[in-house]
Amino acid sequence: MTKTSEQLRYPCLGFGVGLRTVHYEYILENLPEVDWFEFITEDFFVPGGRPYYYLESIREHYPLVMHGVSMSIGSCDPLNWDYLQQLKNLKERIKPAWVSDHLCWTGVGGSNMHDLLPLPYTEESVRHIVARVKQVQDFLGERIALENVSSYVCFRESEMTEWDFVAAIAKEADCLILLDINNIYVSAYNHHFDAEQYIAGIPPERVQQYHIAGHSNMGGHIIDTHDHDVIDEVWQLYGKALQRFTDVSTLLERDDHIPELPQLLTELAMAKKIAAQMEQVVA
Repeated sequence: MTKTSEQLRYPCLGFGVGLRTVHYEYILENLPEVDWFEFITEDFFVPGGRPYYYLESIREHYPLVMHGVSMSIGSCDPLNWDYLQQLKNLKERIKPAWVSDHLCWTGVGGSNMHDLLPLPYTEESVRHIVARVKQVQDFLGERIALENVSSYVCFRESEMTEWDFVAAIAKEADCLILLDINNIYVSAYNHHFDAEQYIAGIPPERVQQYHIAGHSNMGGHIIDTHDHDVIDEVWQLYGKALQRFTDVSTLLERDDHIPELPQLLTELAMAKKIAAQMEQVVA
């Protein structure tokens, strides 16, 4: 039997914000009107201390999602089972709505480079990553969502487009997609492809979540810095995504030059406004 999108995906959480240290106290004191928070998985591997206290306290009021940066699913190194056990332990304690990470590699030879590094888009890469994703999902007992990363270089060996690569892995590994709209815009600008064609090539039933964020335009290239407001062109691309993918949770990211939470929620309100407009267009 063919699985429906409802069977594949987790329920939509609405509109959320990345959970950052500077907002902990404000959140607990004010309980702002935000649907959910996403936190960086590796920041909470130690089960105790003030950060973990805040995480558990916020969990009492809001749904949470775990977002990792160190799974290194595309690496040629063996899977790091110590890391995965820590991830599983945290998942079982916090009970997030779902778990996500990045479609990239972050290290080799046992060294973590602390960066999200791109992959060659080849059939060999697809087979390698699919096998690893299946192992991770079997270990965790659930589907994970993988995020498309921004990139600044291309591989001569690539045999397909990035969107075909992402789609192939999601389908063959039976995993979900965290579609980062800003990353699509950044990579399209850097590599001169059509961002709307990217969106058209992604299977709707696999898209679990959006990321929207700001970036730094250096003139000849864009760097995904998450330290500015979302620009109009990214909002427009977000609107295009909303026309293709329905019931997808939206997350606003900010990792530097972080304003007060009310200011971020004002920006998040733009996402809600665009979503409402797109609902009328689709209807």
